[in-house]
Amino acid sequence: MAKKAKKETPLMKQYNAIKAKYPDALLLFRVGDFYETFGADAVKTAGILGIILTKRGAGSDSETELAGFPHHSLNTYLPKLVKAGERVAICDQLEDPKQTKTIVKRGVTELVTPGVALNDEVLISKSNNFLCSVYVGKSVIGISFLDISTGEFLTAEGDAEYIDKLLQNFSPSEVLVSKQKRRFFTDTFGSDYHTFYLEDWIYQTDYAQETLLKHFDTITLKGFGVHDLQAGIVASGAILHYLGETQHNKLQHITAISRIAENAYVWMDKFTIRNLELYQSTNANAVTLLQIIDKTISPMGGRMLKRWLALPLKDEAKIKQRHEVVAYLTENKTVLQKIQNHIKQIGDLERLISKIATAKVNPREVIQLKNSLEAIVPIKELASNCTNDALKIIGDTLQSCDMLRKKIAETIQEDAPVNILKGFTIAKGFSEELDTLRNLSSSGKQYLDNMLKRETERTGISSLKIASNNVFGYYIEVRNTHKDKVPETWIRKQTLVNAERYITEELKEYEAKILGAEERILAMEQQLFSDLILWMANYIKPVQQNAFLIGQLDCLCGFAQLAMDNNYVYPEIDNSFDLDIQEGRHPVIEKQLPPSESYITNSVFLDREKQQIIMITGPNMSGKSAILRQTALIVLLAQTGSFVPAKAARIGLVDKIFTRVGASDNISMGESTFMVEMNETASILNNLSERSLVLLDEIGRGTSTYDGISIAWAISEYLHEHPTKAKTLFATHYHELNEMTDTFERIKNYNVSVKELDNNVLFLRKLVPGGSQHSFGIHVAKMAGMPQQVLNRANSLLKKLEKSHSSEELTDKVKSFKQDDMQLSFFNLDDPLLETIKQEILHTDIDVLTPVEALMKLNEIKRMLIKKPKTQK
Repeated sequence: MAKKAKKETPLMKQYNAIKAKYPDALLLFRVGDFYETFGADAVKTAGILGIILTKRGAGSDSETELAGFPHHSLNTYLPKLVKAGERVAICDQLEDPKQTKTIVKRGVTELVTPGVALNDEVLISKSNNFLCSVYVGKSVIGISFLDISTGEFLTAEGDAEYIDKLLQNFSPSEVLVSKQKRRFFTDTFGSDYHTFYLEDWIYQTDYAQETLLKHFDTITLKGFGVHDLQAGIVASGAILHYLGETQHNKLQHITAISRIAENAYVWMDKFTIRNLELYQSTNANAVTLLQIIDKTISPMGGRMLKRWLALPLKDEAKIKQRHEVVAYLTENKTVLQKIQNHIKQIGDLERLISKIATAKVNPREVIQLKNSLEAIVPIKELASNCTNDALKIIGDTLQSCDMLRKKIAETIQEDAPVNILKGFTIAKGFSEELDTLRNLSSSGKQYLDNMLKRETERTGISSLKIASNNVFGYYIEVRNTHKDKVPETWIRKQTLVNAERYITEELKEYEAKILGAEERILAMEQQLFSDLILWMANYIKPVQQNAFLIGQLDCLCGFAQLAMDNNYVYPEIDNSFDLDIQEGRHPVIEKQLPPSESYITNSVFLDREKQQIIMITGPNMSGKSAILRQTALIVLLAQTGSFVPAKAARIGLVDKIFTRVGASDNISMGESTFMVEMNETASILNNLSERSLVLLDEIGRGTSTYDGISIAWAISEYLHEHPTKAKTLFATHYHELNEMTDTFERIKNYNVSVKELDNNVLFLRKLVPGGSQHSFGIHVAKMAGMPQQVLNRANSLLKKLEKSHSSEELTDKVKSFKQDDMQLSFFNLDDPLLETIKQEILHTDIDVLTPVEALMKLNEIKRMLIKKPKTQK
């Protein structure tokens, strides 16, 4: 028997029609004083918010699940839904229910998504909330990032690796992709992003160009410097289209679009950003570099610092300019302290002015904007009077916005409420008409008191009372004992058990006047506030520029504070290829040590002539990885504009930082630790430059010892022989690699020293010249609490293995690779083995082979030759 269709009430018919337009969103449907959700939406909403799930029309044909909350609680519940990854369509009543006899007209007034939010409860003050769009073109991928809460709009294009890096750098809350590229996006960039899929026609060049030109009201995009980024333009156009679709049409604060200039910043691939734990970590308890160095005070400064850390500078002049400002501020502590005190008074200028543009600002936020601008005035004066040129420019460029501050002060009361409906928003003296109405409204009690006194005297009724209710409005109440004294002109309205209620002509006139005044006051306040917001939109660009400059100043003050608090030094940046760090420290680890323990400093020197590659040997837990990471972080901090944790540092500009540190399994993607390691290493070897800094940790340990040593040796040899002569730190527990210094002049051996005391090991964590001959793995196992029986057996096996496979024998095999090549000439040309090798080479596609794969293939062929049958003459 067919299931009986649910009966639709007029309200549910309206709901279903609106819901059909937003099938991917939770629909908050305004019914009276509540936002309601129905059906599957109600089940999901009740689960996320922890509210009661009930039923509408229980037991009837129209029965459906129901969950709702009071409309004034929207700011409490909406953030919870968005943070849970939901898209939320807010459907409001578009007319006064009192003015219609049919069902109230309703419509969606806003669609809030994880990437499109203006609510302070959704946003994190020191982090951007980026909406991202990715366009997959034929030969290049375009990407765009927009933070609607600040107005920042960025675009770029490149290959999948570059786009992957940007996605990790900017951590968008939501990513828009064409429906046709759903599979490509997931396969290439993973499934961790909150994605929303748009129709393919939106990602069209002409449509995107037209959308952007219309928004910026220009005839070309050349002024923004993005006109040549065709794929980037398509991605950007799709973002603006999406904002229109989500009912976000007030976008005056999005005043420009900028390109992410790839060539202006130090290249770090996504592995490096992850390995160095700059601002996020896979380990939940890990402390990131950002947490240690963030001394910013304002939200603008916090967001900018994160961007600076993700995109360190390559321009020597710009880096030195930042260093000079930091040096000036550390030397002039009074100026630093005064600037910081004033920055504390500044709110989130970017997000406040964005709320002005989108008309989502409340009266108290307007006052906050005024107070923030007032705090800029003394900062402008302080910076302008500095002897440092960069600070002077900031001071001269900051705008005091006198007219804007004056207008707000004249219009809005200093103690204005959050909600304009509460009244007393407009300042006294701003509007003569408003003041008159307010006097009328406030003098009401006095007027009624005078009337009561007068009527008591006139009638002789001592117990007269004037009050009001929602049914009759104002009335005079007379007890039954006095009702014979009531004048004939009074009109009886209600009879109670012990009293009668009357109205008079005077009372009705007064009521009309007073109620009209309150309604008029509310309407006038709303209109005057709306006029002010409209006028303030003229100041979007100046306020955004102030926000940018205060963000910069806050970052530089933060760097000065960081340097003073932690004894950081002014790094020398030059155009050489040298890296000379004296007594460097790891900025994060040194802050995690107990107060009684001092950090063991280490010096590192690298150049392209004498010491290009440092081979660091030493046991696990000795601090090899810390030395690698601290070297990268010191370079990174220096080129971000910060002072560095060291006694001294001279850094030849670095344009790329590559790290391969620690095991990063990607088993969920079907790749072993070793495969991931080889992929990351191949990426490094394929992208080397003269100014690269390469940091490799324990390469080759994911496979057998012989294979591991062979690969580590081959990679080191490749780096040494490569024309770029990239500066490299190579940490390894294969002490056999120490032999490389005999053959390769620019490879030097260092080890992290240890001290053996009474069969125990003390890790000194000091980098000293020379190679280590032991791995001390069994000592580490002992420190970890391994059972003594296991340790004894391990020692016994180690002695046997060392006897059967001496390091000399193993190293001789590695060094004999070149000699093996020479033996080819002695083979019989008809030998079937040569035919096998020939076929192996012919079937290898050299054009797509990475250097590491080539080395491994060569290794494989050499092994075939080594295993040559003994009968061969």
